[in-house]
Amino acid sequence: MGDPKKLRKKYSGPAHPWQRARMEVESKILKAYGLKNKREIWKLNSLLRNFKHQAKKLSASQTAQAKMESESLVKRLRRYGLLQESSRLGDVLSLTLPEVMDRRLQTVMYKKNLARSMKQARQFIVHHHITVAGKKITSPSYLVALEEEPQIAFAVHSQLQDEGHPERTPIEKKVKPMREKKPVRRKQRGR
Repeated sequence: MGDPKKLRKKYSGPAHPWQRARMEVESKILKAYGLKNKREIWKLNSLLRNFKHQAKKLSASQTAQAKMESESLVKRLRRYGLLQESSRLGDVLSLTLPEVMDRRLQTVMYKKNLARSMKQARQFIVHHHITVAGKKITSPSYLVALEEEPQIAFAVHSQLQDEGHPERTPIEKKVKPMREKKPVRRKQRGR
């Protein structure tokens, strides 16, 4: 088991640290989803890899235990909204990273218009302003189940509960008035 205070990594990073194509894709995902660092991408990649590995292992096995485990895996992924009701175990292999990213609390908040941007959604979560089903959640990477999605709200103690709070109102782009340009006078030479 090991020492309970010893934290272990729950993800594996890339096999090779410097691959331009992978790094560019990760940078785009990082900006699009407002992530803190690439480690968050690697964690979700590892989670997705574990789902796929488990599906491959269970599809190869024909025991009663394997059938129960495959049903529970599909049921779990349906609960998170990653699979449709008519999906089977083979559909787990077609899951992609953006599908899993869309179920993060940070992304769901932004899509429900509880925050102006992904970064602001992250800030609200980390600063204890958000509850899911009555529980405070401080992890932006929390995977939201479909039944929990309508229960996302601002915490009772939070000042952000007020609809008129300045951080909740959408930002209107201000148009700067154009200044009239003064005619340029040129000096005449040689008089």
